[in-house]
Amino acid sequence: MNFLQAIFLGLVQGLTEFIPVSSSGHLALVQHFFGIDTGQDLSFEIFLHLGTLLAVILYFRVLLWELIQSLFFWQPTIKNETHRHNRFSILYLVIATAATGILYLLFNRQFEAAYQNPVLVSIFLIITGTIILYSDFYKNNALPAANMGFMRALFIGLAQGLAILPGISRSGSTLSASIFCNIKRKDAAHFSFLLSIPAILAANVKEFKTILSLDTSLLPQYLAGFAVAFVSGYLVIAFLIRLIQGGKLKYFSIYLWVVGLASLSYLYFVR
Repeated sequence: MNFLQAIFLGLVQGLTEFIPVSSSGHLALVQHFFGIDTGQDLSFEIFLHLGTLLAVILYFRVLLWELIQSLFFWQPTIKNETHRHNRFSILYLVIATAATGILYLLFNRQFEAAYQNPVLVSIFLIITGTIILYSDFYKNNALPAANMGFMRALFIGLAQGLAILPGISRSGSTLSASIFCNIKRKDAAHFSFLLSIPAILAANVKEFKTILSLDTSLLPQYLAGFAVAFVSGYLVIAFLIRLIQGGKLKYFSIYLWVVGLASLSYLYFVR
């Protein structure tokens, strides 16, 4: 993997981590079709994910600080209602994350085997496109995220767990699941982004030991991928929130169908 390839993959990661098109699916297809070898270890992938993780933490730094503060304010004051809602939001984030973790522990090996099958990745991209198209036309969204309840949080967490499959978008799954649960679109967007923080952390902590054995000669490429993923991911977040509120995710559906069908056509008729 050379320097330009690292930048290219960082851009793919940053642009696709948060928009509902599946970053894992795109990285798998890009590496397959362009013949990009990132090495046998997962160090470079960890750097890319840490870049997008930093992007979402910085973008939502004010909201995250408010959530943390609410854990320590229990006095009956005028602001207590806001703190109470924040604590419920944290509770539902924990429930959803736990559901994702359980699904991962049960089916991780089966799901990750799909990364080696570009045909399955292409099919999952088409499925993701269909799901987010349907969510775009779902209009009954009036419930605040702080009032979602246990079952809705569980459902959203399980939907996120399915995104272990390459081609099934994490953000697309959680956004669509939240919208299907009648949660306000802006709240659904914020909940999805906040839910990505423990998901990205957990997905990479178990592989973090590979950082200790990375090839230091490739460190400039790794840092370049990290920086590009961070900047592009940060810019995407605000753009996506506006699209979600405007019910314009359908455009990503068209894109996913085109990419999925084009990949399948190439794999079956050209290769």
